[in-house]
Formats: sequence, structure tokens, C-alpha cells
Amino acid sequence: MRPATGWVAHALALWAWHVPALFRAALERPLLHEIQHFTFLVTALLFWSGLLLARDAFQRGAVVLYLFTTTVHTSVLGALITLANRPLYTPDLRPASVLDPMRDQQLGGLIMWVPGSIIYVVAGLILLVRWVRASDTCVARNPDQEQAASQAL
Repeated sequence: MRPATGWVAHALALWAWHVPALFRAALERPLLHEIQHFTFLVTALLFWSGLLLARDAFQRGAVVLYLFTTTVHTSVLGALITLANRPLYTPDLRPASVLDPMRDQQLGGLIMWVPGSIIYVVAGLILLVRWVRASDTCVARNPDQEQAASQAL
């Protein structure tokens, strides 16, 4: 799996299933609800496997970018849900909650926005360190290439 393919699939699944009409349809139809969660799971597995299994230096650098952009677009989605001025998701179909529909939505969006972003940032930092260490190891194995590169500058 190429990291870009997993990134696109995961982003599309997240945004598509959070469209209020699709979200409502999934709540109204149990099979569609199962498909929704299956889609989240499969695209997340594709996304993370593409990131964690990147082998060459270019891919390892690109995965840091994919994680950064995922942090941005999932934060935007969480912010839109949190800051909406009305309930976007049908309160009549969700289980009884202690919170009113608006507060429940705001809490859900906030969880997606803040803790979700932290997970992506931490993973991005770990993969960034992995990429830098791999680059250092490559340079250490080929000191002639490093010298040629510095002379070219």
C-alpha cells in the first residue's frame, strides 16, 4: 500500500461519513452503520500501514507530511462539528444521553479535534525521528556522498 492511497481513502471516509445526511442514514439502517464502521476500520488500517511500512527515504519523509495534513483536516472537521451553531446530527436517533444534543455534539467534535490531533502529532514526531535516524545511518554508510553533496552546495 502506498501511503498516499491510504491517506486519500482514510480522508474520504472520515469526511464522507460525517456528512449529516450520510450519518443519519447510517443511524437509521443497521447494515449501513456496520458498513460505516467497517469503512473507518479498513481505511485506518490502510492509512497506518502505509505510514508505518514506508521503507525508502522519500516515503519516510512523505509520511510525516501525510500525518501533518491528516492532523489539519481532522482538526478542521472536529472544529466544524464543535463550533456548529446547531445540532448537525439527528438527536432523535441517538441513544439517550445526559447531555443535550448540542453539548453532546460539541463534546464529540472536541474529542475529535484535540486528543485526535495529539495522537497524530505524536505519531508524526516518532516517524520524523525514524526518518532522520535512517537518513543519518545512510550518510554514515556513505561518507563520500555526504562530502560530494556539501561540496556541491
